[in-house]
This record gives sequence, structure tokens and C-alpha cells, in this order.
Amino acid sequence: MSSEAPTYEELRRQALAAVEPRAHGAGSAIVCDRLVRIFSADGIEVQALQGLELTVAKGDLVALVGASGSGKSTLLNILAGLDIPTAGAARVDGYDLLEMSAKDRLRYRREAVGFVWQQTARNLMPFLTAAQNIALPMQLKGGGRGAGKRHAAQVSRLLEALDIPELADRRPAELSGGQQQRVAIAVAMANDPAVLLADEPTGELDSETGSAVFEAFRTVNRELGATVVIVTHDPLVAGEVRRTVAIRDGRTSSEVLRRTVTDEHGEESVSEREYVMLDRTGRVQLPQKFLEALGMEHRVAVDLAPDHIEVRPDTETA
Repeated sequence: MSSEAPTYEELRRQALAAVEPRAHGAGSAIVCDRLVRIFSADGIEVQALQGLELTVAKGDLVALVGASGSGKSTLLNILAGLDIPTAGAARVDGYDLLEMSAKDRLRYRREAVGFVWQQTARNLMPFLTAAQNIALPMQLKGGGRGAGKRHAAQVSRLLEALDIPELADRRPAELSGGQQQRVAIAVAMANDPAVLLADEPTGELDSETGSAVFEAFRTVNRELGATVVIVTHDPLVAGEVRRTVAIRDGRTSSEVLRRTVTDEHGEESVSEREYVMLDRTGRVQLPQKFLEALGMEHRVAVDLAPDHIEVRPDTETA
């Protein structure tokens, strides 16, 4: 079978595509590029995000940490489609969060991203059973002929995956806090979103129950293939993920990467290293404890060595 030869314009586009640089973070599940969010109240402007940069690979499990007011919850609300950034760029699963129409934003929240709140009461309809709560997002999305059977199969799949099939017919008031959060995770995953976000999901739970809930997030990440981002103050949760990103003053400041290593005796252990984040403009936030240890403030001396950069306290008088 013959096919038409490509036109000159098609060949030109292919050639240009071959030489154009890849977009920043291309292929990642989440990309934030110089993200800014400014809130205004009574004539006062507050910058919650000040050029934040973040890239999360598909299938990753990441914890976001930071003090109150650092900007992490603002970031999560933007990623969830609940807020719109003032400037910069943000993409999640191919959606441009600055350019979406109201219709696209609704579809995005229903299909592309799931969200779990800290307050268990916000995640579930109190008058519906667990199974009915999980089915609700699918019903809102629709599905045409045969949707009822597909919805029922998905509900059963999620209940089994999260090890809570016995809770199917219970209403939220009949569930413990930990059980409610696991059902909430199932609700958030009802339409198989590519990304699952959670805002302090273990904040109202004791450590043992919190560990069980976090294991549910691991299951969603490992078995259901979702990219998971969790905002947390819980050091136990932050220490259990491969990557922990710290946010300070509206920017990503540092991150800890963890990996499992095996010694010569076959014994496994977790190795971790902290890195300072370098943004696309060359800025870094040095850890406060380092600055205090060397008395650094206002300005520092910087020298380029063959394989590293030296940063030292400024000893020159003004």
C-alpha cells in the first residue's frame, strides 16, 4: 500500500522538532517552573511562592516538608487545581495549570488528580457507605452503557487493594480515623488519576494508625501506579519516602534522597544524603545551621575551584 510523501511543511516541522530543546521537565508527572503566588488583602501583598521550582518523576513517592507559612500548602492547592498561580508555569500529567478553562479544570480535578484532606470529615459524604463514597466520583464522571458494572468492579478492586473490603457497607461514623483515611484514599483513586496529593493525611492520627495509612499510600504508588505527593509535618512519614523536599520562604530549599544499599555481607540498610536545591537562575538556599555555624550574613565570598565552588564568610570590611 502506497502512502503520500510528506509535504515540505511537515518535513520542516519534523526538522525543527529534532533540534528544539526539550521543554523543562518534559515527561515528568509534575513540573513547576519559577512558580509565583501572590495574595492581596487590605492593600498588602504576600508572596506565598517566590519562584518555586519542583520536578516529580512519574511513579515517584515524595514528601513535602516545611514550617507553617513556607508555601507548601499553597503549592499543593495549585497542584490540586483548587488555586491558580500568579505567574510561572505548572504542569501536572500534561495539563497546563495556568491555561486551563473552567471546564478543563473541573475535568482535571475529577480525572487527573486525586486529593486527600487532613480532616477526615472533608473526604467522605457522611450519609453514604464506604462503597458508595468510592463510587460517587465515577458516577459524576459518567461512563455510558455498562458503567454500573465497571464502577462496582473498580470499587471492589480499590477496597481489596487497600485491604478494607469489610468496610464496604459502613458509613463514616462507623469507621475509625485511620479507616476513614484509607477509604478517602480509595475515593481519591476512584477514577484512576495519574497523581495523588495529600495534605497532612496522618495529622489527626496516632503514630501506629498513621503508619497504616501511609502504607496505603505506598500501595497506591506501588500497585496502582500513581505518583504520590504528601505534605507532612510527621518526621516518620517524611523519613519513609525515597525523596523528601523541603520548602522555605516560598522556594524549594533542599531535598533528601534515600536509597537501599547492600553491604558485603548481604545486609541491607538505607543510605540518605541531603542536597541543597539549585534553581534555574542559579540560586540556592544554604541551610540555616550552616550559616549560623560560620557567621554568614548579608554577603559571602565565592570562588570557583577546578571541581567545586567554595563559599566562605565575607571577611572584608565594608
